This record gives sequence, structure tokens and C-alpha cells, in this order.
Amino acid sequence: MSLHITVYSKSACPQCESAKMLLKTKSLDFEEIKIDDEAERLAFYAKCGPSVRQMPQIFINDQRVGGLAGLQAALAQLGR
Repeated sequence: MSLHITVYSKSACPQCESAKMLLKTKSLDFEEIKIDDEAERLAFYAKCGPSVRQMPQIFINDQRVGGLAGLQAALAQLGR
């Protein structure tokens, strides 16, 4: 099963770097979209839902899994 993984991140974000490193160590390809502009980031958060207020936000096959902890849980569930 192929996974389409998108990581929405921002510069100088330790959690974002950890998420990308996790994906790299598991040899999983991903697309990174950086949102460094605060207004763009707030608009992105609004699209994700009222509880979203941090980066990274990770989507697997167009489903939001959340941040680093959500990514770890999703990969464990997928056996990766």
C-alpha cells in the first residue's frame, strides 16, 4: 500500500524537524509544504479545525493525523 504523506511545517520548528526525520528513517517519501507566513498559517489552521494551533500538521492519504505524536501513532497502526 503506497502512502501519500504531506507535512505542513514552518522554519525553525523542532517538532517539524523530528517528524521529517522520523519519516526519513523509515524511508517514507513525503511532500513538505512550508508555511512561514503567520497569516497563511492561521488560515491553514482555520481550515483544519478549531483545535489545530501548531505545526507540523501531517496528512496521510489526505487524512489529517495531527502532529508528531499523531504521526507516530498512525505509523504504528499502519505497521511502519
